[in-house]
Amino acid sequence: MGTEVSAGLFERARRVIPGGVNSPVRSFGSVGGTPRFIDRGESGDLIDVDGNRYVDLVNSWGPLLFGHARREVVAAATAAMQRGSSFGAPTLGEIELAEAIIDAVPSMEKVRLVNSGTEAAMSAVRLARGATGRAKLLKFIGHYHGHSDALLVAAGSGVATLGIPGSPGVTDGAAADTVLVPWNDRDAVTAAIDRHGDDLAAILCEPVPANMNLVPPADGFLAFLREQADRSGAVLFFDEVISGFRMARGGAQAVHGVVPDITVVGKVVGGGFPLAAFGGRADLMDHLAPDGPVYQAGTLSGNPVAVAAGNAQLKLLTDDVYECLQGATQQIVTAFTDAFAQAGVTAQVVHHGTLAGVVFAAAAPTHYDEVAAADHDAYATFFHAMLDQGVYLAPSSYEVLFTSMALDQAAMQRVQDAVGVAAHAVGRR
Repeated sequence: MGTEVSAGLFERARRVIPGGVNSPVRSFGSVGGTPRFIDRGESGDLIDVDGNRYVDLVNSWGPLLFGHARREVVAAATAAMQRGSSFGAPTLGEIELAEAIIDAVPSMEKVRLVNSGTEAAMSAVRLARGATGRAKLLKFIGHYHGHSDALLVAAGSGVATLGIPGSPGVTDGAAADTVLVPWNDRDAVTAAIDRHGDDLAAILCEPVPANMNLVPPADGFLAFLREQADRSGAVLFFDEVISGFRMARGGAQAVHGVVPDITVVGKVVGGGFPLAAFGGRADLMDHLAPDGPVYQAGTLSGNPVAVAAGNAQLKLLTDDVYECLQGATQQIVTAFTDAFAQAGVTAQVVHHGTLAGVVFAAAAPTHYDEVAAADHDAYATFFHAMLDQGVYLAPSSYEVLFTSMALDQAAMQRVQDAVGVAAHAVGRR
């Protein structure tokens, strides 16, 4: 499998782009080797600039539920582009997308469209603080809510991948009001609220954390957070940038039956274009300008091309889609589990609905420290062996894998054949 063209592009990119990439995890920094520069996506596959073809189990980190270049999404975006790419003024499509999101997500009565998950989370935090008149945030170690200053401390995703505890440029003052607790630890949550409850604006979490690999909530933990938010008067904030519209139309909150006050969604709602949203109870959302004093704005918010793609994708989501995605995920989980067992490799294939993750550890993790203690070198070996066999996984052991409706049985067989080879490569280390 040749990579000469990718290698040349990477060197060229490094001269003009920090690290040669526009998002750190793409650099292969934690797994080693040369990142693949992608030429195109075709249905369930990626094809790189050297002509190598891969079964795609990243799917742009989650949003591509139907794989690449789904015809309805392409047609909607193309038609919108032909009418104009940006107006800086309201459009009908924005209303339709907001209505579709509200119809699907239990917690949302009003919604504001933005351009990225980071922007949505940052804005939702400002709203929670403005509405409550409080300053502090309770955040779980390893949960990722974008790279805004107050939320970057002890984050997952690329921060965990690169081994960065926070980031230079984030001042002590910006992080001082962020209270950190371990995930799934009721006693730590209770103690933090007892100490800071009167000044606690929000309890933030990924309801199904998928940025520190996959660490589902313990039984009853989300309901417990709802109770603690009510007890303290804090806003319960669910970051469903990954789980929203991927686990179910209504996200993890619909699956687990716990309704937060504010929800952030992204990725899927843009159909592969830059788009995200935050929303919640009407009385909270009415604090936003122009109705209220909490300011949030964006020239490209509700961009008509992204909105058209998002509307097209959401219209495709039916119960059958989620049954198929869960079935595809289960097939992969079974294939991975069997391959590791046959190769005598100690690994956990964590599975929660349409999400799955691989952790090279003796037991499935329940919080961030257990993920951090896993064998990340084993993952690097596994990643490259899968890549060599034509399967594209996330180049980080802190990320999960994503299936799509474009994975047919031929693709599944390619994955099954690849994991057999890759598991033995790990076993021979």
